[in-house]
Amino acid sequence: MGKGFRSMVHFLKPEGPYNLFVRFISPNPVTPTVPVSRVPVISKEAFISPFVSIIGDVTIKGGVFVAPSASIRADEGTPFYIGDRTNLQDGVILHGLKDEYVTVGGSRYSIYIDSEVTCGHGAIIHGPALLGVGSFVGFHALVFDAELGSGVFVSNHAVVTGGVRVADNRFVPPGAVIDMQSKADGLSLLPMEKQQFAKEVQRVNQAFPASYSMLFGERRCSCGLAAESRRQK
Repeated sequence: MGKGFRSMVHFLKPEGPYNLFVRFISPNPVTPTVPVSRVPVISKEAFISPFVSIIGDVTIKGGVFVAPSASIRADEGTPFYIGDRTNLQDGVILHGLKDEYVTVGGSRYSIYIDSEVTCGHGAIIHGPALLGVGSFVGFHALVFDAELGSGVFVSNHAVVTGGVRVADNRFVPPGAVIDMQSKADGLSLLPMEKQQFAKEVQRVNQAFPASYSMLFGERRCSCGLAAESRRQK
């Protein structure tokens, strides 16, 4: 093994005790608003990055990638659902208002995120909110008190709120404020280049759960420390 390669391995997996998985996964506290404490249910095929908080009645399905510093906090509005192969990028925030819901399949949710959804860096999804299959929420965008159909593209810094419902495959321009149903109804269809961009982001992020699991290994003690030796001969 060459010196340069050993140096790169050392960079990826430093020697000595270290904790790659400082994160907070916990039941919600019991409060007058939420009198029952529930534990997150997370698929073994999902990957939860370091510095992530997941609290309360949260379901995370297989192939989900949650990037560092995301906050998924079902301690007021509850429950949350995050569907297969969705990705929540760095700094994404999920929270909800008490006693405000969207209904999917006869069940009520504070936040329902369907499969193959992308929430870009710094996006805020605040319940009541529903994100349809394959929808895309860009950097620092806000979806609050709104329902997005399948394939909706919310551009960077846009806001979707006011109880609106956005039809399938619609495009919300950068910085737009969609706070009335008439504005939502006037949105144009998603341009092909934006559709392709969203699919490419999905393709890249869907590789992360398995890839990160392989990089960091599966054998860990209960504190999160890697169990295998990191010493390079």
